Amino acid sequence: MKTGRTWVVYTLIRLGIFAVVLAILLITQMTPWIAAAVAAVISLCASYIFLKKPREELANGLYEARHGNGKVAPRAPEKAGSDEDLEDTVVDEAGTGKGTSTATGTAASTGADTAAGTAAATASERQRSSEA
Repeated sequence: MKTGRTWVVYTLIRLGIFAVVLAILLITQMTPWIAAAVAAVISLCASYIFLKKPREELANGLYEARHGNGKVAPRAPEKAGSDEDLEDTVVDEAGTGKGTSTATGTAASTGADTAAGTAAATASERQRSSEA
């Protein structure tokens, strides 16, 4: 059985057990929130005891899907407007020494805050020269 189908079957059986137990408890005039809690506990115990085979099939299917036989899942294609190209450019520039300093930040590298970055650099140069 495939993992998806096993998961659906196992979940439906567990929900069915819960629904039957809840219906029985509600027919006996039990308070609804207490009946729901008791039905949840009973259905959990019943599914643990009686649904060993579907649970193990589901666990094995999930293990195979996770670890498999060495197949690598294909990656989704890059979306238009992805910033991966920009990141690659920034990393390449940083490696060659062409990148911007961290003091001016990303905004200066995109041109949005170039004037402020230049003014800050000029001010710090003036301060250093006046201290000397």
